Amino acid sequence: QVQLVESGGGLVQAGGSLTLSCAASGSIFRLHVMGWYRQAPGKQRELVAYITNDGSTNYAEAVQGRFTISMSKDNAKKMVYLQMNSLKVEDTAVYYCNLKNEGSSNGDWGQGAQVTVSS
Repeated sequence: QVQLVESGGGLVQAGGSLTLSCAASGSIFRLHVMGWYRQAPGKQRELVAYITNDGSTNYAEAVQGRFTISMSKDNAKKMVYLQMNSLKVEDTAVYYCNLKNEGSSNGDWGQGAQVTVSS
């Protein structure tokens, strides 16, 4: 079991920046993937970005070039970050942190952090 706690959400004007943080604790395997997902009202949860334990990253097309995911390497103090720049109104959503250990299909989820971008 893995526990994930997000922080850093809030209200920002369009064009601004925010950084989300996620602290992970518990049983983290050597091989794992951490990601950020988001869910806007009335929409399905979607992948924003993920990063593997060896540092490989992948981004949704909608955030490519504006968001950056990073992760600490120390499993004892595992953190994953999402730096969000040039925010748009359509980035408004609840952002969820996720960790998938090797062999896990869904992984574990954080409680979510609200990000609201105003025009």
